[in-house]
Amino acid sequence: MGLDEPPATHARPERRLAGGLAVLFAGIGALAGVDLALDVGPATTLRHVLVEGGVFLLGLVGAVWMTARLSALLRHTRQLTGRTEDLAQRLAASTREAERWRQEAADLIAGLGEAIDRQLERWNLSPAEKEVARQLLKGLSHKEIGGMRQVSEATVRQQGRAIYQKAGLRGRHDLAAFFLEDLLDPRPPRK
Repeated sequence: MGLDEPPATHARPERRLAGGLAVLFAGIGALAGVDLALDVGPATTLRHVLVEGGVFLLGLVGAVWMTARLSALLRHTRQLTGRTEDLAQRLAASTREAERWRQEAADLIAGLGEAIDRQLERWNLSPAEKEVARQLLKGLSHKEIGGMRQVSEATVRQQGRAIYQKAGLRGRHDLAAFFLEDLLDPRPPRK
């Protein structure tokens, strides 16, 4: 099931099948019961009654079993729908919170982005290295960066090593700390 596909849509064919089979079994049981009732008489053999009685019972058992299955599917669908709605509400709340934070910090983020770009220039990074450095700062893996840039993971690793060498850093953690360490220091309480 995809994220954009509601659980009810995903389970609908199975519910239809269970409902259809329940009706089919009930129909078979009803027909066998009617036939048995019409056939009962002095000329009816015990074997005939047992066979039609067995078909009647199998039809009823099948109908009850498929009805129970349908009921379980409906219950499960309601649970999934409730969970989907809860997740959708939580996602919407998180999206609103992130947007609120972005709006509050827009000027600061823009200024930080410009400051990071200036520092990347000072390190004499190539345009590709700058792009890799920005993605590393965002926390993307080498594989993710390679996929975005349509280059191999090995190429991204090599560009990362070039960035760290030019910047005089030991690795990804030092790169992040270079830009974020002072931002995340505890601030003195406001008076």
